[in-house]
Amino acid sequence: MNSPSRETACPEILAPAGDAASFLAGIAAGADAIYLGLKNFSARMQADNFGLEELSRLADLAHAENVRVYVAMNTLLKPGEPAQAYRLMARLARQVRPDGLIVQDLAMPDLARQAGFEGGIFLSTLANLTHPGSLVQARALGASRVILPRELSIDEIRSMGEACPQGLELECFVHGALCYCVSGRCYWSSYMGGKSGLRGRCVQPCRRVYRQGGEAAAALARHAERAESQAASGERARGGRQRPQGSRRTGREHSGRWFSCLDLSLDVLAKTLLNIPHLVSWKIEGRKKGPHYVYHVVTAYRMLRDNPGDAAARKTAEEILRMALGRPATRARFLPQKDSVPTTPDGQTSSGLMIGKTRNEPDGRIVLKPHIPLLPQDYLRVGVEDERWHATLPVTRRIPKAGSLVLRLPKHKTPRAGTPVFLIDRREPELLGILKDWQSRLASLPSRPSQPVDSAPRLPQPVKGGKRPDIFVRASLPQGKETRAGRHLQGLWLSPRSAGISRTVAPRMCWWLPPVIWPGEEESLRRAVSGLWRGGARHFVCNAPWQRGFFPEILPEDADLTAGPFCNAANAVALDALARMGFAAALVSPELPREEMLALPAQSPLPLGAVLTGFWPVGLSRFGLLGVKPNEPFLSPMGEPFWARQYGENIWIYPGWPLDLSAKKQEMQAAGYAFFAHLQENPPPSLPALRRESLFNWDGTLL
Repeated sequence: MNSPSRETACPEILAPAGDAASFLAGIAAGADAIYLGLKNFSARMQADNFGLEELSRLADLAHAENVRVYVAMNTLLKPGEPAQAYRLMARLARQVRPDGLIVQDLAMPDLARQAGFEGGIFLSTLANLTHPGSLVQARALGASRVILPRELSIDEIRSMGEACPQGLELECFVHGALCYCVSGRCYWSSYMGGKSGLRGRCVQPCRRVYRQGGEAAAALARHAERAESQAASGERARGGRQRPQGSRRTGREHSGRWFSCLDLSLDVLAKTLLNIPHLVSWKIEGRKKGPHYVYHVVTAYRMLRDNPGDAAARKTAEEILRMALGRPATRARFLPQKDSVPTTPDGQTSSGLMIGKTRNEPDGRIVLKPHIPLLPQDYLRVGVEDERWHATLPVTRRIPKAGSLVLRLPKHKTPRAGTPVFLIDRREPELLGILKDWQSRLASLPSRPSQPVDSAPRLPQPVKGGKRPDIFVRASLPQGKETRAGRHLQGLWLSPRSAGISRTVAPRMCWWLPPVIWPGEEESLRRAVSGLWRGGARHFVCNAPWQRGFFPEILPEDADLTAGPFCNAANAVALDALARMGFAAALVSPELPREEMLALPAQSPLPLGAVLTGFWPVGLSRFGLLGVKPNEPFLSPMGEPFWARQYGENIWIYPGWPLDLSAKKQEMQAAGYAFFAHLQENPPPSLPALRRESLFNWDGTLL
């Protein structure tokens, strides 16, 4: 096959693969490159993923067809994992020889080069490079490609391409599932139970039904009143202000899947991405999808890329995409003049093609009359994941359109009448025949057995952190508020507005940059930082490593740049990368559990801090809100309260109870923590004070 060169203006079609059948489907459909994950260190751990011996044969087959292979090792590394990741990359480089490595953790570029990996280093969306200036920092770190966030418009993608330095490529998603929260800025699943999206274990709490107002508000108030009644008379809830109690009905109760996104599909609009500087790859999401999806979506986007002006090809491609078994489609924010929220709170956002609804017959049978013919080995989903009757099952015989299929489900899975049924995978005879031919070619290739790795990575020398001031961080200063002196610093979230405070106060503040900076926000924030710097401000907390570019390349001795907690630093090698960038200290990822949290200071080349108290956001989103009212509590299906607030271009979603590790402070100080941060967010007045505080993952695990 003829694969486009990365030096040409024609972008590659990059296909996902979660198993060998999907890998072969990508090759058969004409993908130019395929990305996949291993059994470890993959941000899609629910996919089957690959062992190295199997992958060595698949990579050889792909390379024989001039198809590139990229391996995703795009997870957060915990303190004890750099050596394990190094050994795996050494085996990968020797045994598989992939063309690229997709990473998010700052430790990975250095570990990969130490391990002898010579391919491209691609920074994942989880690394959160969201504004043009971040690309310069990525290139300086040694990245060869940056994968752009899915929240960008076509104009913003073009601005990223025009700002991209030489030697750096860009990759852009064109199709597949969307997350409501910004990649690398979602802690929802982790905060609720240690299953981290940064570790590929997300349980998708965003896909659930939430409710607000009416009885939901009253239930929350009653819950708070019961908790307060257990306290001694007059006791105040620790760390929080008193909030009014009692039933608060904020209008009629409403509910919906407010955060459950449709699937991205640029389809015919993808042609507008042609000829954007440095944009070399159109990426298709779907490492948990089957070969049917991969084959059809790759085929469609090859048509759209290769025939941008052909109306017949465009129509055929659109028809193919409709049969790819994804969710209903959205363009998200791609068209700037049609800034849309990609959710339909009252609709279905379950994956798969809805093919009908269940009928409950008088004799107890559950019957489906599908809108389309069904084939043997098709796979169905009954209901959606958070419904008690949710189930998946295969089709064992051909069912004609509107024919009767009896769904054989356990009694405890009996769905109510009218439950939607989705076709989530299918095995057309034609596709099975194609895959069989490719499987035969694969079987003829030898695999390369694994060899042990007898070397170890170079790890940084730890330093003792000493003592640094604690930071109390606010969104704004109350009128007349003076900064704390001596042992504490007053922190302030940086915005063009907050940067306008008194010139005498500004140098005494610790300025916290936002966790996400979008292209349109970059220049105003750059001016704000520059003005504060000229005015003598030297204490700054960067909440992405790439924000280092807002400051002089050569820092004066009085500069105090701290890597913030949203940098997700969780191991010594990543901290060493931050030190080499010029950071003087770092706040570690709050996701870490006790054992790993306490182990890290003894390994770190930087003085370390930790977020000790305050409302830690479970996620940030650029997609806006449909259905849920900001600054009002809403409830999960389990009755857990949350609230949302907008800062800048982003929605911040908070749990209704704060993080509080105050009781662990002495233990953390004994382990070597030099300072702590306290996030002083004001919750909505209508959120009752709950006798509940979070230890995040302190007493649990980070899977």
